[in-house]
Amino acid sequence: MNERYASLARRVEAARADGLLRRLRLVEPTGGTTARVDGRDVTLFCTNDYLGLADHPEIVAAYRGSGAGASRLISGNRPAHVALEEAIGALYGRPATLFGSGFTANLALLSTVLGPDDTVASDALNHASIIDGVRLSGAKKVILDHGRPDIPTGTRLAVVEGLYSMDGDILDLPRYFGDHWLAVDEAHTFACLGPGGRGAALAKGVVPDFLMGTLGKALGVVGAFVVGPPELRDLLVSFGRSFVYTTGLPEPVARAALVGLRLANDERRERLAHNARRLRVGLWQIGARALGDAHVVPVLTGERTMAVAEALLDRGYFAPGIRWPTVPQGQERVRITVSAAHTEDQIDGLVEALDGALRP
Repeated sequence: MNERYASLARRVEAARADGLLRRLRLVEPTGGTTARVDGRDVTLFCTNDYLGLADHPEIVAAYRGSGAGASRLISGNRPAHVALEEAIGALYGRPATLFGSGFTANLALLSTVLGPDDTVASDALNHASIIDGVRLSGAKKVILDHGRPDIPTGTRLAVVEGLYSMDGDILDLPRYFGDHWLAVDEAHTFACLGPGGRGAALAKGVVPDFLMGTLGKALGVVGAFVVGPPELRDLLVSFGRSFVYTTGLPEPVARAALVGLRLANDERRERLAHNARRLRVGLWQIGARALGDAHVVPVLTGERTMAVAEALLDRGYFAPGIRWPTVPQGQERVRITVSAAHTEDQIDGLVEALDGALRP
C-alpha cells in the first residue's frame, strides 16, 4: 500500500467489506436492445433508450460537425444549438436553454432561481442533481414525504420529478401546484408521456413554472434542457454556473437531437406503453412485486437482489440490482426499463428468466 494514499485505500476496503463497492461492466452494443456484457450476449433491459432511437440510422447520420470548443458565451454558440433550442421552445411555447446533462441543468436551474432567503420543498426521493442544486442555492430545504404535497406556507419553490426512476411512480402533480413556483424534472418522461411527449406534468394538466428534460434518454443522444419564462432564460445564460463556465454541447450531438425530436412520435410512445403493459402483466402472472405504472419497472427482490440480477445475466438478460444507499435497506430491487424497440418475445423471455431467477 502506498502510504500517501492509505486513507483512500481504507475507504475502498471498508466499502468492499460492506458490499458497496461498485464496478463498471464492459457493454458492447450488438443491436438496438442487445449487447455483449463482460463477454456474454444479452438482451438489455436497463438502458434509458426508451423510444429505441439511440442507434436509429437517421440519428447516426446526423452526427456531423465538431466540438463547440468553448463556452457558448465565448465562441461555442453554433447554429445547431440555436435550432435545437428553438425547436424545444416551440414544443413547449416557452424559451429553452441547453445543458450538457440533466445533472448540470438541475444545478443551474435551482441555484439560479433560489437564494439563501428562499424556502424550497423537495420530495424525499428526488434525484441527487436536485439535492445538490438546492445545496448550491443555499435555500432553506423542507423535505416532503414521498408523494405527500405538505408544502409549507411561504415556500418559494416546490420541486419534484415527473417519473421517479427507482420507484417507477408518477405523483399526483396537480396537488403540488399553488402560489409557489413548481419545478418538474421530466428526465424519464420527456418524449415518452403526455401530449406531444411533453411529459408527465402536462399529461395531468399541469404547466410547471420550470421544467427540465433530457436528450440522453428517449432521444438517444446526450444533454438536457430547461424550459421556463423568458426571464429564466436570461438568468441562466448570465448566471447559471454550469452554463456559463463549461463548453457547449458538441455540434453533432445537437444535430442528432434535432432528428430525435422529429422521430419521437406518438407511434413510438404507444409502442412503449404497450411493451410496459405487457411486461407488467407478465410480472403479475409470476407473482413478482413490481412498483409504479410506467416504463420504469422496479421489481422488489430484497436481500437476494444481487443474486437475482446475476442469475438474470446468466440467462441472457441484463437488468442490474439496485441496493442501499441508492434505495433503503430492505427495499432492494432489480430495476427493469422498457423500450419501444423491445419485441414481445424479448419481454416474455425476460419474465420467464425472472421467474426462474426468483425461485429458491
